[in-house]
Amino acid sequence: MARGRRGRSRPARGGRGDGRAVGGDTGGPAAGRYEIDTGTCELECDPFRPNAWVLKINGAESSHIDLDDPSELDFEYMRWFAAFITERWPGPAPLRMLHLGGGACTMARWAAATYRDARQVVVEIDGRLAELVRQWFDLPRAPRLRIRVDDAGEVLAGRQDGSRDVIIRDVFVRRTTPYPLITVETVRQAHRVLGPGGIYLVNCGDARDLRGVRAECAAMAAVFGHVALISDPAMLKGRRTGNVVIAGSDEPIGTDPALARDLLLGAVPAQVWGDTKVRRWCAGAAVPEDGGPDPRTEVDTLPQG
Repeated sequence: MARGRRGRSRPARGGRGDGRAVGGDTGGPAAGRYEIDTGTCELECDPFRPNAWVLKINGAESSHIDLDDPSELDFEYMRWFAAFITERWPGPAPLRMLHLGGGACTMARWAAATYRDARQVVVEIDGRLAELVRQWFDLPRAPRLRIRVDDAGEVLAGRQDGSRDVIIRDVFVRRTTPYPLITVETVRQAHRVLGPGGIYLVNCGDARDLRGVRAECAAMAAVFGHVALISDPAMLKGRRTGNVVIAGSDEPIGTDPALARDLLLGAVPAQVWGDTKVRRWCAGAAVPEDGGPDPRTEVDTLPQG
């Protein structure tokens, strides 16, 4: 699902880890190919921006990070994550954040720069990758940012009730989120872990038929009081494969007119759909359940838009 700069989609990874916390000294980034637990990664210099880097996992673009500017989010869907978060918390806030899926910790680094008092846990399945990311990039130290090598679903299930303000799910195996992480049971776990006013954000990569997005919206709508989504018009009209960011909360979300205006002015113009439109659009879609059939089309087999 990788697309042009400022509009690229990110396939991440998922699976089972070993429960380790990751530390290590910062050695600075070095371009090259590296063996990791889940295969190989490549670190490349960004040819368009000094001191910025592109991380590839098993040949697919996974993350972009600008060491000079942690607020810079090159992947458009990450900008959509940020748009939902800053709509709810436009000023300083001691956010408690859980990132399911780590990569280069781009979103965690953005949050640390935007919300100085935030406390974050990043769950990354690949222990060796987590160690390299700590060595390469200027990431905040614990307790501001902890990286845990573990299974995303198990970590979520083990969190205390009401212990997080924001949960971001960005977990992929190749181009698809593991089915157990899209089910209504996992959405209920996220709802349980969120405190009042909390937001659950998911990066849904899907095919042109949008069957996966509809199913995930249906699961969100079954649990949360309010649901919204952001994507670009071509994706929402079924003209290409790509990413949709879905948000669930028990308070209204995606309703600020300034959010819609800013999205239209972005490098990749996007739309926000509010609760009523999302519920109408996904009405009739089967809610994915543990042990049930996967409604999604296999994205890996489709031509890219």
